[in-house]
Amino acid sequence: MQRLYFGTDGVRGPFGGPLVNEAFFSRLGEAAARWLASRGVQAGKVVIGRDTRGSGAALARALGAGLSRGGAHAVSLGIVPTPAVSRAARLGGAALGAAITASHNPASDNGVKFFGPDGGKLTDAEEAQIEALIGPEPGPKAAADDGELPGESVLETYIAAVTRMLPPDALRDWRIALDTANGATCATSPAVFRALGADLACIGDRPDGLNINEGVGSEHPGALAKLVLSHVARFGAAQDGDGDRCVLCDELGHVLDGDEVLAVLATHALSKGTLARKTLVVTVQSNMGVDRAIEAAGGRVVRSAVGDRYVAEAMRAEGATLGGESSGHIVSFDVSPTGDGLVAALKVAAVMAETGRPLSELRRVLVRFPQLSAALKVREKKPVASLPALTEAIGGLERELGKSGRVLVRYSGTEPKLRLLVEGPDEATVRSGIGRLEAAARSELEVL
Repeated sequence: MQRLYFGTDGVRGPFGGPLVNEAFFSRLGEAAARWLASRGVQAGKVVIGRDTRGSGAALARALGAGLSRGGAHAVSLGIVPTPAVSRAARLGGAALGAAITASHNPASDNGVKFFGPDGGKLTDAEEAQIEALIGPEPGPKAAADDGELPGESVLETYIAAVTRMLPPDALRDWRIALDTANGATCATSPAVFRALGADLACIGDRPDGLNINEGVGSEHPGALAKLVLSHVARFGAAQDGDGDRCVLCDELGHVLDGDEVLAVLATHALSKGTLARKTLVVTVQSNMGVDRAIEAAGGRVVRSAVGDRYVAEAMRAEGATLGGESSGHIVSFDVSPTGDGLVAALKVAAVMAETGRPLSELRRVLVRFPQLSAALKVREKKPVASLPALTEAIGGLERELGKSGRVLVRYSGTEPKLRLLVEGPDEATVRSGIGRLEAAARSELEVL
Protein backbone atom coordinates (compact mmCIF):
# COMPACT_ATOMS: atom_id res chain seq x y z
CA MET A 1 0.00 0.00 0.00
CA GLN A 2 1.59 3.26 -1.13
CA ARG A 3 1.79 6.17 1.31
CA LEU A 4 0.78 9.66 0.24
CA TYR A 5 1.73 11.75 3.26
CA PHE A 6 4.41 9.82 5.15
CA GLY A 7 7.96 9.89 3.84
CA THR A 8 11.16 8.17 4.96
CA ASP A 9 10.87 9.67 8.45
CA GLY A 10 7.26 10.61 9.10
CA VAL A 11 5.28 13.55 7.75
CA ARG A 12 7.43 16.60 7.07
CA GLY A 13 7.23 19.88 5.19
CA PRO A 14 6.96 23.67 5.46
CA PHE A 15 4.77 24.84 8.33
CA GLY A 16 1.58 26.25 6.87
CA GLY A 17 1.88 24.06 3.78
CA PRO A 18 -0.62 21.40 2.64
CA LEU A 19 0.59 18.76 5.13
CA VAL A 20 2.07 20.58 8.08
CA ASN A 21 -0.75 22.72 9.43
CA GLU A 22 -3.15 22.52 12.34
CA ALA A 23 -6.13 21.33 10.29
CA PHE A 24 -4.26 18.42 8.75
CA PHE A 25 -2.58 17.45 12.03
CA SER A 26 -6.00 17.37 13.68
CA ARG A 27 -7.25 15.02 10.96
CA LEU A 28 -4.08 12.95 11.25
CA GLY A 29 -4.53 12.65 15.01
CA GLU A 30 -8.12 11.49 14.60
CA ALA A 31 -7.01 8.93 12.02
CA ALA A 32 -4.29 7.63 14.36
CA ALA A 33 -6.86 7.21 17.14
CA ARG A 34 -9.22 5.36 14.81
CA TRP A 35 -6.33 3.15 13.74
CA LEU A 36 -5.62 2.28 17.38
CA ALA A 37 -9.29 1.47 17.89
CA SER A 38 -9.24 -0.81 14.84
CA ARG A 39 -6.47 -2.74 16.57
CA GLY A 40 -8.52 -3.14 19.73
CA VAL A 41 -6.93 -0.23 21.63
CA GLN A 42 -9.74 1.91 23.03
CA ALA A 43 -8.95 5.21 24.79
CA GLY A 44 -5.24 4.45 24.34
CA LYS A 45 -2.66 6.83 25.79
CA VAL A 46 -0.65 8.77 23.20
CA VAL A 47 2.39 10.76 24.36
CA ILE A 48 3.35 13.82 22.29
CA GLY A 49 6.74 15.50 22.47
CA ARG A 50 8.17 18.29 20.34
CA ASP A 51 11.37 20.13 19.56
CA THR A 52 11.96 23.88 19.97
CA ARG A 53 10.34 25.14 16.74
CA GLY A 54 7.87 27.94 17.30
CA SER A 55 5.21 26.04 15.37
CA GLY A 56 5.48 22.95 17.57
CA ALA A 57 3.07 23.91 20.33
CA ALA A 58 0.17 24.62 17.97
CA LEU A 59 0.77 21.42 16.00
CA ALA A 60 0.95 19.37 19.20
CA ARG A 61 -2.38 20.83 20.37
CA ALA A 62 -3.98 20.13 16.99
CA LEU A 63 -2.68 16.56 16.89
CA GLY A 64 -3.85 16.03 20.45
CA ALA A 65 -7.30 17.45 19.68
CA GLY A 66 -7.68 15.05 16.78
CA LEU A 67 -6.54 12.13 18.90
CA SER A 68 -9.07 13.06 21.60
CA ARG A 69 -11.85 13.40 19.03
CA GLY A 70 -11.00 9.90 17.80
CA GLY A 71 -11.22 8.49 21.31
CA ALA A 72 -7.54 8.39 22.37
CA HIS A 73 -6.02 10.00 25.46
CA ALA A 74 -3.38 12.54 24.39
CA VAL A 75 -0.65 13.62 26.82
CA SER A 76 1.93 16.36 26.24
CA LEU A 77 5.58 15.73 27.13
CA GLY A 78 6.59 19.27 26.18
CA ILE A 79 10.00 19.90 24.63
CA VAL A 80 11.94 16.63 24.72
CA PRO A 81 14.37 14.77 22.44
CA THR A 82 12.76 12.33 20.03
CA PRO A 83 14.43 9.30 21.73
CA ALA A 84 12.77 10.42 24.98
CA VAL A 85 9.39 10.20 23.22
CA SER A 86 10.29 6.68 22.13
CA ARG A 87 11.27 5.80 25.70
CA ALA A 88 8.07 7.30 27.12
CA ALA A 89 5.98 5.25 24.69
CA ARG A 90 7.85 2.06 25.57
CA LEU A 91 7.97 2.46 29.35
CA GLY A 92 5.00 4.72 30.04
CA GLY A 93 2.18 2.42 29.06
CA ALA A 94 1.41 4.34 25.87
CA ALA A 95 -0.25 2.91 22.80
CA LEU A 96 1.56 5.41 20.59
CA GLY A 97 4.20 8.12 20.73
CA ALA A 98 4.42 11.18 18.49
CA ALA A 99 7.40 13.50 18.05
CA ILE A 100 6.56 16.89 16.50
CA THR A 101 9.77 17.75 14.67
CA ALA A 102 11.44 18.26 11.32
CA SER A 103 14.74 16.91 12.62
CA HIS A 104 17.69 18.69 10.95
CA ASN A 105 15.50 20.88 8.72
CA PRO A 106 15.22 24.66 9.29
CA ALA A 107 12.71 26.22 11.68
CA SER A 108 10.31 26.97 8.81
CA ASP A 109 9.64 23.23 8.51
CA ASN A 110 7.97 20.86 10.92
CA GLY A 111 6.47 17.39 10.96
CA VAL A 112 5.63 14.35 13.04
CA LYS A 113 6.96 10.82 13.48
CA PHE A 114 5.08 8.07 15.28
CA PHE A 115 6.37 5.34 17.60
CA GLY A 116 4.65 2.15 18.62
CA PRO A 117 4.29 0.86 22.20
CA ASP A 118 7.65 -0.91 21.81
CA GLY A 119 9.34 2.45 21.19
CA GLY A 120 10.13 1.62 17.57
CA LYS A 121 8.94 3.65 14.59
CA LEU A 122 5.81 2.50 12.82
CA THR A 123 6.28 0.43 9.68
CA ASP A 124 5.41 1.59 6.17
CA ALA A 125 2.32 -0.62 6.26
CA GLU A 126 1.14 0.83 9.58
CA GLU A 127 1.61 4.40 8.32
CA ALA A 128 -0.35 3.52 5.19
CA GLN A 129 -3.17 2.16 7.36
CA ILE A 130 -3.35 5.43 9.27
CA GLU A 131 -3.36 7.39 6.02
CA ALA A 132 -6.31 5.35 4.77
CA LEU A 133 -8.33 6.60 7.75
CA ILE A 134 -7.69 10.31 7.22
CA GLY A 135 -10.94 12.06 6.38
CA PRO A 136 -11.14 14.27 3.27
CA GLU A 137 -12.24 17.35 5.24
CA PRO A 138 -11.35 18.72 8.69
CA GLY A 139 -13.70 17.48 11.34
CA PRO A 140 -15.85 19.90 13.35
CA LYS A 141 -13.77 22.03 15.69
CA ALA A 142 -13.89 20.58 19.18
CA ALA A 143 -13.45 22.47 22.41
CA ALA A 144 -10.21 20.57 23.02
CA ASP A 145 -8.72 22.27 19.95
CA ASP A 146 -8.25 25.47 21.96
CA GLY A 147 -7.14 23.88 25.21
CA GLU A 148 -3.80 22.69 26.53
CA LEU A 149 -3.19 18.96 26.71
CA PRO A 150 -2.62 17.30 30.06
CA GLY A 151 1.10 17.12 30.70
CA GLU A 152 3.62 14.56 31.86
CA SER A 153 7.33 15.06 32.65
CA VAL A 154 9.83 12.52 31.36
CA LEU A 155 13.04 14.57 31.19
CA GLU A 156 14.40 13.56 34.59
CA THR A 157 13.90 9.84 34.03
CA TYR A 158 15.43 10.05 30.54
CA ILE A 159 18.47 11.96 31.85
CA ALA A 160 18.92 9.49 34.70
CA ALA A 161 18.64 6.45 32.42
CA VAL A 162 21.20 7.73 29.88
CA THR A 163 23.58 8.84 32.63
CA ARG A 164 23.62 5.27 33.98
CA MET A 165 25.23 4.09 30.74
CA LEU A 166 28.65 5.04 32.17
CA PRO A 167 30.08 4.67 35.69
CA PRO A 168 29.74 7.67 38.01
CA ASP A 169 32.31 10.39 37.23
CA ALA A 170 33.45 8.44 34.16
CA LEU A 171 34.14 11.73 32.36
CA ARG A 172 35.68 13.57 35.28
CA ASP A 173 38.22 16.14 34.03
CA TRP A 174 37.20 15.57 30.40
CA ARG A 175 36.69 18.80 28.50
CA ILE A 176 34.00 18.20 25.90
CA ALA A 177 32.55 20.50 23.24
CA LEU A 178 28.79 20.17 22.79
CA ASP A 179 26.48 21.62 20.13
CA THR A 180 22.79 21.04 20.81
CA ALA A 181 21.55 22.77 17.62
CA ASN A 182 19.27 25.14 19.56
CA GLY A 183 17.00 22.13 19.66
CA ALA A 184 15.33 19.56 21.85
CA THR A 185 18.50 18.39 23.63
CA CYS A 186 19.46 21.76 25.13
CA ALA A 187 18.27 20.65 28.58
CA THR A 188 19.15 16.96 28.44
CA SER A 189 22.57 16.43 26.86
CA PRO A 190 24.45 19.03 28.97
CA ALA A 191 22.81 17.61 32.10
CA VAL A 192 24.01 14.08 31.29
CA PHE A 193 27.58 15.08 30.45
CA ARG A 194 27.85 17.25 33.57
CA ALA A 195 26.40 14.48 35.75
CA LEU A 196 29.25 12.27 34.51
CA GLY A 197 31.80 14.90 35.52
CA ALA A 198 32.57 16.53 32.18
CA ASP A 199 33.63 20.15 31.78
CA LEU A 200 31.51 21.46 28.90
CA ALA A 201 31.96 24.15 26.28
CA CYS A 202 28.53 24.65 24.66
CA ILE A 203 27.07 26.24 21.57
CA GLY A 204 23.61 25.96 20.04
CA ASP A 205 22.08 26.09 23.53
CA ARG A 206 19.95 29.24 23.23
CA PRO A 207 16.75 28.20 21.43
CA ASP A 208 14.30 30.96 20.56
CA GLY A 209 11.81 29.08 18.38
CA LEU A 210 13.41 30.30 15.17
CA ASN A 211 17.09 29.35 15.36
CA ILE A 212 16.95 25.55 15.51
CA ASN A 213 19.73 24.11 13.28
CA GLU A 214 20.64 27.64 12.15
CA GLY A 215 24.39 27.50 11.52
CA VAL A 216 24.78 24.92 14.30
CA GLY A 217 24.10 21.24 14.91
CA SER A 218 24.95 18.12 12.98
CA GLU A 219 24.35 19.83 9.62
CA HIS A 220 26.93 22.54 10.40
CA PRO A 221 29.79 20.78 12.22
CA GLY A 222 32.33 23.48 11.38
CA ALA A 223 31.20 25.46 14.41
CA LEU A 224 31.82 22.42 16.63
CA ALA A 225 35.30 21.88 15.17
CA LYS A 226 36.26 25.46 16.03
CA LEU A 227 34.90 25.02 19.55
CA VAL A 228 36.92 21.83 20.07
CA LEU A 229 40.15 23.56 19.07
CA SER A 230 39.55 26.79 20.95
CA HIS A 231 38.73 24.95 24.18
CA VAL A 232 41.27 22.12 23.75
CA ALA A 233 38.46 19.60 24.14
CA ARG A 234 38.96 15.84 24.17
CA PHE A 235 36.17 15.49 21.62
CA GLY A 236 33.04 17.24 20.43
CA ALA A 237 29.46 16.17 19.70
CA ALA A 238 26.92 18.02 17.53
CA GLN A 239 23.31 16.85 17.59
CA ASP A 240 20.43 17.58 15.25
CA GLY A 241 17.32 19.50 16.20
CA ASP A 242 15.43 16.58 17.73
CA GLY A 243 18.42 14.70 19.14
CA ASP A 244 18.15 11.36 17.37
CA ARG A 245 21.49 11.72 15.64
CA CYS A 246 24.87 13.37 16.01
CA VAL A 247 28.25 13.83 14.40
CA LEU A 248 31.46 13.82 16.42
CA CYS A 249 34.69 15.78 16.20
CA ASP A 250 38.09 14.50 17.35
CA GLU A 251 40.56 16.50 19.41
CA LEU A 252 42.31 17.72 16.25
CA GLY A 253 39.14 19.35 14.91
CA HIS A 254 38.34 16.66 12.33
CA VAL A 255 34.65 15.76 11.96
CA LEU A 256 33.50 12.13 12.07
CA ASP A 257 30.29 11.07 10.37
CA GLY A 258 28.09 8.12 11.24
CA ASP A 259 30.15 5.64 9.24
CA GLU A 260 33.23 6.38 11.31
CA VAL A 261 31.29 6.22 14.58
CA LEU A 262 29.81 2.86 13.60
CA ALA A 263 33.22 1.51 12.57
CA VAL A 264 34.72 2.56 15.92
CA LEU A 265 31.90 1.00 17.94
CA ALA A 266 31.60 -2.19 15.89
CA THR A 267 35.30 -3.03 15.67
CA HIS A 268 35.72 -2.41 19.40
CA ALA A 269 32.77 -4.69 20.16
CA LEU A 270 34.17 -7.34 17.83
CA SER A 271 37.51 -7.20 19.65
CA LYS A 272 35.66 -7.93 22.90
CA GLY A 273 33.35 -10.54 21.37
CA THR A 274 30.26 -8.48 22.23
CA LEU A 275 28.91 -7.53 18.80
CA ALA A 276 25.67 -9.52 18.51
CA ARG A 277 25.80 -12.01 15.63
CA LYS A 278 29.07 -10.28 14.66
CA THR A 279 26.83 -8.10 12.52
CA LEU A 280 26.65 -4.38 11.83
CA VAL A 281 23.69 -2.95 9.90
CA VAL A 282 24.25 0.11 7.72
CA THR A 283 22.36 1.61 4.79
CA VAL A 284 23.11 1.58 1.08
CA GLN A 285 24.46 5.10 1.61
CA SER A 286 27.40 3.99 3.79
CA ASN A 287 30.92 3.90 2.41
CA MET A 288 32.31 0.56 1.27
CA GLY A 289 35.21 1.14 3.64
CA VAL A 290 32.85 0.18 6.47
CA ASP A 291 32.44 -3.31 5.00
CA ARG A 292 36.19 -3.70 4.66
CA ALA A 293 36.88 -2.57 8.26
CA ILE A 294 34.24 -4.82 9.80
CA GLU A 295 35.19 -7.85 7.73
CA ALA A 296 38.85 -7.35 8.66
CA ALA A 297 37.82 -7.41 12.32
CA GLY A 298 35.92 -10.68 11.86
CA GLY A 299 32.40 -9.36 11.41
CA ARG A 300 29.93 -8.83 8.63
CA VAL A 301 27.89 -5.93 7.29
CA VAL A 302 24.24 -6.01 6.28
CA ARG A 303 22.80 -3.12 4.28
CA SER A 304 19.29 -1.70 4.47
CA ALA A 305 17.34 1.03 2.70
CA VAL A 306 18.06 4.61 3.77
CA GLY A 307 16.30 5.56 7.01
CA ASP A 308 16.98 4.59 10.61
CA ARG A 309 13.60 2.84 10.69
CA TYR A 310 14.78 0.45 7.97
CA VAL A 311 18.07 0.00 9.80
CA ALA A 312 16.14 -1.05 12.91
CA GLU A 313 13.96 -3.44 10.90
CA ALA A 314 17.06 -5.09 9.42
CA MET A 315 18.65 -5.28 12.86
CA ARG A 316 15.64 -7.17 14.21
CA ALA A 317 15.65 -9.51 11.22
CA GLU A 318 19.38 -10.23 11.61
CA GLY A 319 19.48 -10.41 15.40
CA ALA A 320 21.90 -7.46 15.43
CA THR A 321 22.08 -4.83 18.17
CA LEU A 322 24.13 -2.12 16.44
CA GLY A 323 23.35 -0.24 13.25
CA GLY A 324 23.01 3.20 11.77
CA GLU A 325 23.45 5.68 8.97
CA SER A 326 26.30 7.79 7.68
CA SER A 327 24.16 10.85 8.53
CA GLY A 328 24.67 10.13 12.23
CA HIS A 329 21.65 8.04 13.22
CA ILE A 330 23.13 5.36 15.48
CA VAL A 331 20.79 2.65 16.79
CA SER A 332 21.90 0.66 19.84
CA PHE A 333 19.27 -1.88 20.80
CA ASP A 334 20.94 -2.47 24.16
CA VAL A 335 19.84 1.05 25.12
CA SER A 336 17.01 2.13 22.81
CA PRO A 337 14.94 0.80 19.89
CA THR A 338 15.54 4.02 17.95
CA GLY A 339 18.40 6.41 17.19
CA ASP A 340 19.80 8.58 19.99
CA GLY A 341 22.68 10.98 19.31
CA LEU A 342 23.55 11.34 22.99
CA VAL A 343 23.76 7.58 23.44
CA ALA A 344 26.09 7.35 20.43
CA ALA A 345 28.40 10.03 21.82
CA LEU A 346 28.54 8.32 25.22
CA LYS A 347 29.30 4.94 23.66
CA VAL A 348 32.26 6.43 21.79
CA ALA A 349 33.43 8.15 24.99
CA ALA A 350 33.29 4.74 26.69
CA VAL A 351 35.54 3.24 23.99
CA MET A 352 37.98 6.11 24.42
CA ALA A 353 38.04 5.62 28.18
CA GLU A 354 38.44 1.84 27.95
CA THR A 355 41.19 1.87 25.35
CA GLY A 356 42.95 5.04 26.47
CA ARG A 357 43.17 6.06 22.81
CA PRO A 358 42.17 9.47 21.43
CA LEU A 359 39.36 9.70 18.91
CA SER A 360 41.80 10.81 16.19
CA GLU A 361 43.47 7.41 16.50
CA LEU A 362 40.32 5.32 16.89
CA ARG A 363 38.81 6.76 13.71
CA ARG A 364 41.64 5.36 11.58
CA VAL A 365 39.94 1.97 11.62
CA LEU A 366 37.85 3.23 8.69
CA VAL A 367 39.69 3.80 5.42
CA ARG A 368 37.20 5.31 3.03
CA PHE A 369 36.72 4.49 -0.62
CA PRO A 370 36.75 7.71 -2.67
CA GLN A 371 33.17 8.95 -2.80
CA LEU A 372 31.27 11.94 -4.14
CA SER A 373 27.61 12.80 -3.84
CA ALA A 374 25.24 15.43 -5.15
CA ALA A 375 21.68 16.48 -4.33
CA LEU A 376 19.57 18.08 -7.06
CA LYS A 377 16.38 19.87 -6.05
CA VAL A 378 13.73 18.87 -8.57
CA ARG A 379 10.25 20.10 -9.39
CA GLU A 380 8.86 16.59 -9.88
CA LYS A 381 10.07 13.20 -8.67
CA LYS A 382 9.73 11.29 -11.94
CA PRO A 383 10.49 7.56 -11.57
CA VAL A 384 14.17 6.97 -12.32
CA ALA A 385 13.24 4.01 -14.51
CA SER A 386 11.30 6.41 -16.77
CA LEU A 387 14.44 8.50 -17.44
CA PRO A 388 16.41 6.75 -20.23
CA ALA A 389 19.49 8.99 -20.20
CA LEU A 390 19.88 8.63 -16.43
CA THR A 391 19.28 4.88 -16.39
CA GLU A 392 21.83 4.46 -19.21
CA ALA A 393 24.38 6.53 -17.29
CA ILE A 394 23.80 4.45 -14.17
CA GLY A 395 24.16 1.15 -16.02
CA GLY A 396 27.29 2.27 -17.83
CA LEU A 397 28.97 3.38 -14.62
CA GLU A 398 28.06 0.18 -12.81
CA ARG A 399 29.57 -1.92 -15.59
CA GLU A 400 32.77 0.14 -15.57
CA LEU A 401 33.17 0.04 -11.78
CA GLY A 402 32.33 -3.63 -11.28
CA LYS A 403 33.27 -4.67 -7.75
CA SER A 404 35.61 -1.73 -7.29
CA GLY A 405 32.82 0.75 -6.65
CA ARG A 406 29.11 1.42 -6.69
CA VAL A 407 26.42 3.86 -7.84
CA LEU A 408 23.41 4.99 -5.85
CA VAL A 409 20.62 7.13 -7.29
CA ARG A 410 17.49 7.75 -5.23
CA TYR A 411 14.98 10.39 -4.33
CA SER A 412 14.99 11.81 -0.81
CA GLY A 413 12.11 10.57 1.30
CA THR A 414 11.73 13.91 3.08
CA GLU A 415 12.70 16.56 0.49
CA PRO A 416 12.13 17.17 -3.25
CA LYS A 417 15.67 16.10 -4.09
CA LEU A 418 17.38 13.52 -6.29
CA ARG A 419 20.43 12.16 -4.50
CA LEU A 420 23.40 10.87 -6.50
CA LEU A 421 26.37 8.94 -5.13
CA VAL A 422 29.40 7.38 -6.80
CA GLU A 423 32.09 5.39 -5.04
CA GLY A 424 35.16 4.08 -6.81
CA PRO A 425 38.85 3.21 -6.81
CA ASP A 426 40.15 6.77 -7.25
CA GLU A 427 39.07 10.41 -7.15
CA ALA A 428 39.21 10.93 -10.93
CA THR A 429 36.87 8.03 -11.64
CA VAL A 430 34.44 9.18 -8.98
CA ARG A 431 34.49 12.81 -10.12
CA SER A 432 33.86 11.80 -13.71
CA GLY A 433 31.06 9.46 -12.67
CA ILE A 434 29.15 11.99 -10.59
CA GLY A 435 29.46 14.49 -13.43
CA ARG A 436 27.96 12.04 -15.90
CA LEU A 437 25.04 11.25 -13.59
CA GLU A 438 24.32 14.89 -12.88
CA ALA A 439 24.39 15.83 -16.57
CA ALA A 440 21.99 13.01 -17.41
CA ALA A 441 19.63 13.95 -14.57
CA ARG A 442 19.60 17.61 -15.60
CA SER A 443 18.76 16.67 -19.18
CA GLU A 444 15.55 14.88 -18.09
CA LEU A 445 14.43 16.59 -14.91
CA GLU A 446 13.55 20.18 -14.11
CA VAL A 447 16.25 21.04 -11.58
CA LEU A 448 15.52 24.07 -9.42
